[in-house]
Amino acid sequence: MSLRPGDTESIGGYALVDRLGSGGMGVVYLARSASGRQVAVKVVHAQYAQDEEFRARFRQEIAAVRRVSGAFTAPVVDADPDAEVPWMATLYVPGRTLAEVIEKDGPLDGQALRALALGLVEALRDIHQAGVVHRDLKPSNVLLAEDGPRVIDFGISRAADNQVLTVTGRLIGTPPFMSPEQFAAPRDVTAASDVFSLGSLLVYAATGNRPFDGASPYLTGYQVLHEQPRLDGVPEPLRTIAERCLDKDAANRPQLAELHGMFLTLSESTTVMDLPGTARPRPGTTTTVPDDGHRPRRGRRLAIALATALAVTGLGLTTLHQVSEHDTGSGTPTASTPSVPPATVALPVGWKSWRTSLLTSQTGDPLDYTQSGCRTSGSTTVYCAGTGATVTALDTASGRVRWRSGTSPETALPIGVRDGRVYTYVKPDSDDTFITRRLVALDAKTGTRLWIHPIRDDTDPVLFDGGILAMDVDATKFVAYDASGRRLWSAPIWSNLGNSCTPTALGGAPYALCTVEDDPSQGDFVLVHLDPATGAQRKLAELPTGAWPLGVDNGRVLFLAPKLAPEVFGSGPDQLYTALDRVNPSTGAIQRIALPAGTRGTATLVKDVIYLVRPNGTVTAVRAADGRRLWQRETDTENLSTPVYSAKFNRLYFSNQFGRLLALDRSTGAVEWSTSALANAGDSTDDTTPYVLLVKDALVAVAGDTAFSVRPPATR
Repeated sequence: MSLRPGDTESIGGYALVDRLGSGGMGVVYLARSASGRQVAVKVVHAQYAQDEEFRARFRQEIAAVRRVSGAFTAPVVDADPDAEVPWMATLYVPGRTLAEVIEKDGPLDGQALRALALGLVEALRDIHQAGVVHRDLKPSNVLLAEDGPRVIDFGISRAADNQVLTVTGRLIGTPPFMSPEQFAAPRDVTAASDVFSLGSLLVYAATGNRPFDGASPYLTGYQVLHEQPRLDGVPEPLRTIAERCLDKDAANRPQLAELHGMFLTLSESTTVMDLPGTARPRPGTTTTVPDDGHRPRRGRRLAIALATALAVTGLGLTTLHQVSEHDTGSGTPTASTPSVPPATVALPVGWKSWRTSLLTSQTGDPLDYTQSGCRTSGSTTVYCAGTGATVTALDTASGRVRWRSGTSPETALPIGVRDGRVYTYVKPDSDDTFITRRLVALDAKTGTRLWIHPIRDDTDPVLFDGGILAMDVDATKFVAYDASGRRLWSAPIWSNLGNSCTPTALGGAPYALCTVEDDPSQGDFVLVHLDPATGAQRKLAELPTGAWPLGVDNGRVLFLAPKLAPEVFGSGPDQLYTALDRVNPSTGAIQRIALPAGTRGTATLVKDVIYLVRPNGTVTAVRAADGRRLWQRETDTENLSTPVYSAKFNRLYFSNQFGRLLALDRSTGAVEWSTSALANAGDSTDDTTPYVLLVKDALVAVAGDTAFSVRPPATR
């Protein structure tokens, strides 16, 4: 296939010679290096090149695939996932694909079939040992070279797995060669999925027919999930081996080592035998059901059953949507359960899934802290902020804007909601040259400004039981206000170290974290307790530099102790922690507990467990009582928010910057469901932190400049 007009002459220093083909992810070219080595270069389609989430997945998978090296795989020799158009080069293997061979020459038998089976097992062994699951083992991904088969595109399908959640109708895999779990729970497949695909592929190689071959991808998917494979004409012992590989239960399928031994027993004279009354169709044709007058009923029954399967298993051919007429592309859960009865999930009165832009027509110098999200204290209203937005009150049932407050865009997550007041920030008037931020209380029903006080611009106020604690403009004292805006008390900054103190609230009590040295990167933290009634200060304990406050567990105040280089200060999104400090708030005594190696991420205390979320999507659960790691889950969903907990369903909910939602089982970390990304969350997805909360059982999240709400399924 020759190059086409518009094709570039070279990619990454490789001269393009010819087109080898194209697929869902991109175009594959035959290319030659400067030394003359031939490679196959895959160039990603433009729509994927613009998707940063895809790039992240593509980058991770290239790193994984580089670890694969075997006689029956085509290894990656070069790649650039960060190029304007991402690309990857693999060793070029001359030869036809298995699909082309079967189409032209018919099924394999004898030595050819035995060699194919053994080669594929060895290829999968190498792939799985590298921690990669192929996910798309099919005839067109198997090259038949002179010295044996080669498996291509191993693991790269995982990079495009992101698209299952971002493009409606996108499915990673080829239905006749997919496993049941790829339809039911595509993000939870294991190496056993490839064994199922191997069984289907070998049946096709031996007979020219697919064991699952419906009249449409939907019907094929239903067959894979619920019907027995068609093995007509498959000789023994291959037939028995294929039946085991095609078991619906992944746990019952044979391991690769066992399969290798089985395939060694295949006779070199193994041939396909036609069963009485069975016609072998010409290779490449599709088996159809005869029109005997009963087909309409069977077709209708299959259609109804398939519709049920779509609802029950989240059949990945389209993403399930629970949307109203207002929806324009917000993600909804793809779950392995039927639609949730209204009585099962508690929702705000009159709730329908909704999506609302937070953008405002207000102009001016923005107050931008890259924080976005919503706060609530009930079930009727949420108070949100995002890039280019003022504080916006939204009806939780419909997403309708109740009111907006502010004279310029403010990307600042509201501090909190309490006693009918929304506490947030406001940009000062232009003539207030030396005051950069003000604390404001708004009436929760109307948005009317109730009171306002100037505060320090680099220190966030916190709500504690009885008031709100802030730092004054000069950073010389703490100030506490009640709900009416009346000053309760003020207290000089402990040790007079100016802005080296930060207010915090732990377990509803006010505290301050202060540094001992003038250079905060050189000294320890001092935990100071503030009397909520008078502001009287009491030095409680000394903690390591950069200690991260979590909250209170079983009467102890918790901090994570980071592993920091001397010149580093603060807590990043992938901070490494070495110890858990449990502080007695009465005596200041510290119980230090060593954490498991590699404990890192943004940490949140939920009940009695600490959850750490890494930028790459890994979530780790650590028990707060003793620092024991309970589980760790690689979710493959990058840039997750901190979690919110549903006690009703024992779930953790997350969102990411693109509006994808994720649910994990709190006890095991298992992925219960996930959603598609928002079709268009606005221009600020890269600039703001994702956020999610629960209003009753409805999820409300902010991605970029968009707020939206979905109903989670009741069960997995």
